[in-house]
Amino acid sequence: MARTLPFSRTARLVAGGTALAAVVGGTVAFTTFDKDVTLDADGTTSQVSTFAGTVGDVLEAEGVTVGPHDIVAPAPDARLSDGAEIVVRYGRKLTLTVDGQQQVLWTTARTVDEALADLGVRADGARLSASRSEPLGRQGLALDVVTPKPVTVVADGTERPLTSTATDVAGLLGEAGVVVRPGDEVSVPVTDAVGAGLRVQVVRVDRSQSTEVVDLPHGSRTERTDALFTGERKVVTPGVEGSKTVTFDDVYRDGVRAQHDVAGEVVDVAPVEEVVQVGTKAKPAPAPKPAAAAPSGGGGSVSGADGLNWGALAACESGGNASIVSASGKYHGLYQFSVATWRAVGGSGLPSQASAGEQTYRAKLLYQRAGAGQWPVCGKRL
Repeated sequence: MARTLPFSRTARLVAGGTALAAVVGGTVAFTTFDKDVTLDADGTTSQVSTFAGTVGDVLEAEGVTVGPHDIVAPAPDARLSDGAEIVVRYGRKLTLTVDGQQQVLWTTARTVDEALADLGVRADGARLSASRSEPLGRQGLALDVVTPKPVTVVADGTERPLTSTATDVAGLLGEAGVVVRPGDEVSVPVTDAVGAGLRVQVVRVDRSQSTEVVDLPHGSRTERTDALFTGERKVVTPGVEGSKTVTFDDVYRDGVRAQHDVAGEVVDVAPVEEVVQVGTKAKPAPAPKPAAAAPSGGGGSVSGADGLNWGALAACESGGNASIVSASGKYHGLYQFSVATWRAVGGSGLPSQASAGEQTYRAKLLYQRAGAGQWPVCGKRL
């Protein structure tokens, strides 16, 4: 509901003085006498000579129309005295919106600044829709007042406390010098009103593409074939690893990658599948081993040794293999001669390279010299 505000302190003092003069003048004058009065019509002062009996008669004669929101001192029905001062202050309609809250008021103030003072609106540092010195005409004025508010803006890694008179978030960001790019995220709608304690965060959103080279395993396939025996395997096509280039759509929020989505891929090197054949053919039964025969003398008989079982000794020492060499490489042939012992009984070269007959002959000679003790484990087989 609209309310009418009292006129300014100066007007009240003037009006009080006028009322006093009117009372004094009224005790000595007749209304038929000519009177000289001062008329202050909203700051415009004039001297009036009149035979009027009341303040209202003077106003009517001077063409001063007053309404319900105007202030007249003395009152229009007050008796008029010589030397009286009549003060008229026009009421002005002020539609005042403070931080979005609107009210309709009536004031006799003649400027925006005076009206704010009369209304008790603290507008230090506030943003006004009209100049403080702008006159208030009788037609009234709509005035928007945005008071400064403490807010916080977070953008580009910086948190900034501010005092803002922006009406909405978009204006606040403009005051802070923060440019919101297409795709950036703002924590509150830019059309929201700015209130005390508001915190606005702007997240920079960047989009780009990246590529990665990814290995492609070659895989393996097995084929059965009767060209190989059971248990045999053969690689007929070696496997070759391949590779592909994968393209990703990346989204970064304040410099940190938040999305990494596959956008496409291209095979650079196709993998080659490994093909392995496995045998299905049955293996033939192994031929029976012939009984180990005593090696022939090859170099003549040796007295006292010819009748011994040299075949049994050879089977025990070497499995009857004339060319075998021990794992250490130290012992050779049927009777596992060392090279030194072989040469001590007249052999040349390596025992394992000599014929079976020669090896038996040299073994007989060794037995003739030293007996069966030369073969501590197998000598008893003789």
